[in-house]
Amino acid sequence: GFHVLTETQLLPGILMRNAGLKFICRDVDLRVETTNSMFTQSYAKDQVICIPIAHNDGNYMTDADTLKMLEDEDRIAFRYCDAAGGIGEAGNPNGSMANIAGILNRRRNILGMMPHPERLADQLLGGIDGRPMFDGLVEALAA
Repeated sequence: GFHVLTETQLLPGILMRNAGLKFICRDVDLRVETTNSMFTQSYAKDQVICIPIAHNDGNYMTDADTLKMLEDEDRIAFRYCDAAGGIGEAGNPNGSMANIAGILNRRRNILGMMPHPERLADQLLGGIDGRPMFDGLVEALAA
């Protein structure tokens, strides 16, 4: 998913090996950075959600100019954080630049993210923190 989107340049940046050079499979906390997309409109800005990750190459990197552009254009969808929403090294499982877990394209109709919201979209799966993403998509596509 996210790898293909960066490799085809539909989204800027690259995904590199995790900083610890190990496969990571666990739940992580994410902070919603923008609600200005169909993917995030059903969340609250700065809401902390818990979503699983399972990757070996999830370390998002880009150049400083692109990072500034993503921040200035409000295109960072999610950042890794601690349980209180704090952004820092302790909440960053893979070393991603600026704790980035997901970004949007300029038109906001493409989202690339390493966490797997589909794995926590139903109570039968152990939680529903991923469900608002799909609710937002349904709402946007039905309009």
